[in-house]
Amino acid sequence: MVNLPIEYSSKQVTPFGGMSLLKRFVDRLGVREKLNDLTLPEMGSNRSYNPNHIIESFWLSIWTGASRYIHADWLRYDKTLQSIFGWDKTPSQSTFSRFFGKFSQKRNGEVFPELQKWFMEQVEIEGITLDIDSTVITRYGNQEGSAKGYNPQKRGRNSHHPLIAFVSQTRMVANAWMRPGNTADSSNCKSFLEETFEEILKEQKIGLLRADSGFYTEDILSYLENREQNYIIAVRMYPNVKHSIYGLEDWVEISKGIEVNQMRFSHAKRDERRYIIVRKQVDIRPKAGGKLLFEDMPGYRYSTYVTNLDLPLDVIWNIYNQRADCENRIKELKQDFGLENFCMRDFWATEASFRFIMAAYNIMSLFRFFALQSHKRSTLRTIKLYCFALGAWTVNHSNRKVLKIALPVKRRQWMDGVFSQIQNLETPFKFSIA
Repeated sequence: MVNLPIEYSSKQVTPFGGMSLLKRFVDRLGVREKLNDLTLPEMGSNRSYNPNHIIESFWLSIWTGASRYIHADWLRYDKTLQSIFGWDKTPSQSTFSRFFGKFSQKRNGEVFPELQKWFMEQVEIEGITLDIDSTVITRYGNQEGSAKGYNPQKRGRNSHHPLIAFVSQTRMVANAWMRPGNTADSSNCKSFLEETFEEILKEQKIGLLRADSGFYTEDILSYLENREQNYIIAVRMYPNVKHSIYGLEDWVEISKGIEVNQMRFSHAKRDERRYIIVRKQVDIRPKAGGKLLFEDMPGYRYSTYVTNLDLPLDVIWNIYNQRADCENRIKELKQDFGLENFCMRDFWATEASFRFIMAAYNIMSLFRFFALQSHKRSTLRTIKLYCFALGAWTVNHSNRKVLKIALPVKRRQWMDGVFSQIQNLETPFKFSIA
């Protein structure tokens, strides 16, 4: 086997020349102008970085693969990538730590609802479908707010338990809160919904809210009904719910091995609500979800949903099943956006970085839909490999700096098309899946 000889060069080459697409999209979106309107903390020194510069550098480090603050340091050596974004230098790990350390509960409440509201205003959607979900982030130190709670992957480990609201149509995050690890799924959910509805989505029409059984509480259901908000929420199988399901007759088969039914039910003399029950025959559908409820009927798994929608049973079940994409988004946030790893000792600093990660995710979602014109479920990892990971360098030509991108001839027309698409974009973007 013959090995190529090794030589070194001082030529400034970036492995992410395709980031010039994202830079132009960010400019077209007007993100920098919006950051100027926020009450961001100042660093307090004449030599300090502008807060906008720190935030953009944080986002860029995530988009290029960083999952820890220390990973962001590599950007300091990529002069070509800095030139693409118009910077002379980029912050260090300690700069990020000091900046996020200046965030408090009050400042988080001022900055992030306004920023998220602005993101939602960039897209026109006739009726938003909002999915509420929570996840567990394992912590390995003694960070503030980390506590022992429900943690199926690392039992007994400290964790945080964030709450997230997704916009189904655009794969965007409407709102996100960090919470201590010993909180239940529904803890602070009413306050979270109030901020989401009254501040972030105040000007938007929310057609439907979906949530899993962790949010099946009288407090949440009553709140949604008082707002006249349509909802479908999975039901916890309490004994009185199971008892009512056991007595149901006249099941309707909608597919082989799947039957549906409905009932009117209430807890503790409260108003009756509509419940949709789906049961799946185990021997026909061995991988079906649901719970085995009755010892004398071991061949069925049951799932139950409460709703205020007046739609056919199978339609409601199919609408709720689309909520499963939440798990894919959380998985992408953890694997591609470093959701689990950007953690600091102070709780509100951790929440600040957590919510800025959501902003980075929203920018990428908008880029995916309106710059790449892709409605496919492409993750950041895929986009990075096929769009951003292009070798590039700068040269001086006719007294101006030019970015040279290494790209096969066959792909240049596609690249030019994306640049042209970005140039012609106007906000607010009109969303359509047609």
